Amino acid sequence: MNFKLALSFIVAATASATPFSPAKTSNSPKSKYLSKLVSSAQVTRKLEEAEIDLTNYAVKFEQCQFVKTYSDDLAEDEDTDSVLQTQRFVIFRLCPDNYCSSCNSNYGEYVVDLESYLEATVQYQQEIQEAMCEACEEYYENMQEDEDADEDEDGRKKRRLVDVDYDSCYEECQKIENMEENGYVDAVNFLECQMIYDPEDDGKSALYAGPICSSNGSKIKIGVFQDEECNAVDSSKDVEDYLKDEDGYQMKLSHALLKTIYAEDTCISCLEPAEENEDEDEDEDEDAEEEAAETTEMCQELYNMAAKCEDSHGFEASVWNGNDDAAADYANQEEQEELVCDYISSLQSGTYDESGEIVVQGGSSTNGGGAKTTGGQKFALTFFILGTAGLAVYAAMLHSKLTKGGKADLANQGGAMA
Repeated sequence: MNFKLALSFIVAATASATPFSPAKTSNSPKSKYLSKLVSSAQVTRKLEEAEIDLTNYAVKFEQCQFVKTYSDDLAEDEDTDSVLQTQRFVIFRLCPDNYCSSCNSNYGEYVVDLESYLEATVQYQQEIQEAMCEACEEYYENMQEDEDADEDEDGRKKRRLVDVDYDSCYEECQKIENMEENGYVDAVNFLECQMIYDPEDDGKSALYAGPICSSNGSKIKIGVFQDEECNAVDSSKDVEDYLKDEDGYQMKLSHALLKTIYAEDTCISCLEPAEENEDEDEDEDEDAEEEAAETTEMCQELYNMAAKCEDSHGFEASVWNGNDDAAADYANQEEQEELVCDYISSLQSGTYDESGEIVVQGGSSTNGGGAKTTGGQKFALTFFILGTAGLAVYAAMLHSKLTKGGKADLANQGGAMA
């Protein structure tokens, strides 16, 4: 059987009443599309020219999930131990900015590969961080030059992209600047798979570090892998055990920046802030910001490359500014929306475990094409075997008693007759 089709059968089996039900095939468009999603991880076409107003929305992280799928390249590699390649996905929402924390209506739900999500969001948060520290530094420099400076006016003039809390920004920016001196390494340095342990001549295997999902998918963290492609997670090892500076001192990971893209209470606005003009008053500046409202490049990129589930959640921002090509692409996306929504649901429902293996009814999971029996299944199997053996013994004892009893009655009857 074609291995790609077999994977789609396994996915279909997760919705069945029992993990031991026979797999059923289907040639419907839906099954074909889901098979394509699982086998090649190409969840939808990228809308290259899409223009949509997302200024009233914010990005809210929902879940990170690994999925192991069949790879033609790995199957052709004679040195590989598995034909399964790890695909990494992030589910996020575009929520109305005024009630992003609850986000229970009028939102869109999306799935995109982890690499793209990290690239877009981390870069944006780094720009925010740099802008904050730049404004903070300028503010304190001006305060030192002129102790009589108007704090409110100066603070408004120096704002870039974000509103800066000048009471705490200096200390925070000092921590960022002196991170390595204080024994910390920024976790975002490991967003791409890289070696952290070179075995040299000690006979051990090389180790690599890269982003992984937490056990329930609510966080993105840095984990240890056994291969240079960061496919095989080694959950028994901690990346911090292998981080050292040039002098050999142990280093720790700082997740401060990375947390800003997945924290449960964090919403990243899609409104591109306009730089304030120091010569304009507040009313004129507010009018200018309204007229110049634009969607951030981060949100536009994420939206264009993501698979979309919108109609069922009441998403209302589907305005394409008269772009016929984008409208045609979006119409194609709408035709596949139900399938995308189903796929997102499969990622959210526990279909896969932390490493990306398929989980059937919360029980057995595939492991490199094989099967692994859980403790519960082992207990049940042992119980039934022992129970069967016990019934067999009891039946034998009962049969023996009945047989002896019958012979005794016959003997008694024979004696009476004599």
